[in-house]
Amino acid sequence: MLRIHFTEADLARTRLASEPDPLWEITLSLHRFQTQQGRSAHAEWYRTTRARLADRGLEGALRHVLLPLFPRTAYFPDFLTPAESTQGLTAGLAAMVDTPVDRVRREIVRFSAVGAPPWAPRLLERESRQDLAEAMRRYYDVAVAPFRERVLARVEADRSVRGRTLLADGTDGLLDGLGPHLRWEAPVLHVRYPVDRDLRLDGRGLTLVPSYFCWGCPIALADSTLPPVLVYPLLREARPPAVDRPLGALLGRTRARVLRGIAPGATTGELARLAGVSAPTVSQHIAALRDAGLISSLRYGTSVLHTLTPLGAALLQGTKRPAAPVP
Repeated sequence: MLRIHFTEADLARTRLASEPDPLWEITLSLHRFQTQQGRSAHAEWYRTTRARLADRGLEGALRHVLLPLFPRTAYFPDFLTPAESTQGLTAGLAAMVDTPVDRVRREIVRFSAVGAPPWAPRLLERESRQDLAEAMRRYYDVAVAPFRERVLARVEADRSVRGRTLLADGTDGLLDGLGPHLRWEAPVLHVRYPVDRDLRLDGRGLTLVPSYFCWGCPIALADSTLPPVLVYPLLREARPPAVDRPLGALLGRTRARVLRGIAPGATTGELARLAGVSAPTVSQHIAALRDAGLISSLRYGTSVLHTLTPLGAALLQGTKRPAAPVP
């Protein structure tokens, strides 16, 4: 169990990252290769990625470098996922290469105690870290980047839900609704974790980082002196039920999917990615739904936020399977 201790200052400084962290996505996608868990949720990724890696000549780097360096165990070096990667892949890889040698040495020693590959001490050399950065970049381009639009759509939907929770119930509500593997008992967030430890934020706040490839338990940095982050799995899409068919027959499959996507509130860009159509096409569907009185649209900054009207909500509610009549 991981226990994260908050103060009042920490609650005020807790924030949601706007995008997935590319180095954490590399890390957690590599973890997906090492377990059967989450296979159904990432079925297309499993089906296509291994073949693309082989086509690009990356099978050797995957097997002999990346998987041994990012094991799905209780520990791997924190310098592989630096805070700078929130600024993008290039910034994150540069920060990893520039990690002070003393820190690399400490973390490799700790890693060796739990099963580091025998060549891990070579990472003390800057040239070896540069080679690793290049391998990670090539892996990202093949295994993560092709899913970027899908990932961003999921992140935006997740942020929409979390943001509305934050507005309605504050940080307490946000922390209380992060998922089944977390339990908020103020002022401590209890996280199901492979090791037993306490993390005291001491006024630094906590950055919550959504991850497409994280599955099951959230993950945090091992070194409690580093800027605190908690990488958590995105909300999973529910399997479309058979009762979607009447709505699809009434509106058409794409327009029905757009209407369902609007349920938690969504922007035009989010809906385009969700429906897998262009922005002009989804705008036509949005206009038709708005003209029918099913949705309303409100400009929010540079975006337009679409929400259901009572009529739209009633239509969605009416497509659910009716309850059995009471005798």
